[in-house]
Amino acid sequence: MLNRTLRATALLAVVAAVAAPVAVAAPARETTTVSSLSSLSSLKGEARMDYPVANQEVRVSVDARSTYTVGSIPQRSWGTFRISHAQDGKVYWGEFKVDCLTTGGPTATVTGRLVRTSPGHPWRTVLDPHTRMGVSFFVPEKGKGEARIGLSGATKKGEPLLTKCMAPAADAKIVDGGYTLHEAQRALPRGLSATGGSWGAGSRSPS
Repeated sequence: MLNRTLRATALLAVVAAVAAPVAVAAPARETTTVSSLSSLSSLKGEARMDYPVANQEVRVSVDARSTYTVGSIPQRSWGTFRISHAQDGKVYWGEFKVDCLTTGGPTATVTGRLVRTSPGHPWRTVLDPHTRMGVSFFVPEKGKGEARIGLSGATKKGEPLLTKCMAPAADAKIVDGGYTLHEAQRALPRGLSATGGSWGAGSRSPS
């Protein structure tokens, strides 16, 4: 759960950025003797999360994809996500380059490195450049629960980066908008059946 201090002081104290893009290496190709066929997971949409500070809005947009061969770790991930925070008549945003998208049933985690922000954003000076942040998503089928988002925040200056593919529980309700999540059809070892599916929440329908 997002702690009370983080909510009260707003997301502006969470992450920092620079304007120059960052090249992020794809994870090493996974070796398998089960199947060489990759399949695709995707997460796309935009939503406003429940935020307990009056006259402020936090929105998260995402367009991320990943490929799998065997198991739960993606072979490759790419895309972007953006966190926007409106307060005092201004909209501050930070854009992240995705370095990991994991999916499982109606859940997903996305991590990425911050590559650019809106002009004059306080995030530029709060933390180290190119910090990593994670977002978790709960995207149930319509009528089967409330969609939610969870934000990781970022580590302080001089501390190790957040681990790739890691994000907290999705604890904040979505109050507007929604996401479409498609889970890859992944091969499983030892003859187990492949898994996969599509889910949608908010204003969007399953793919």
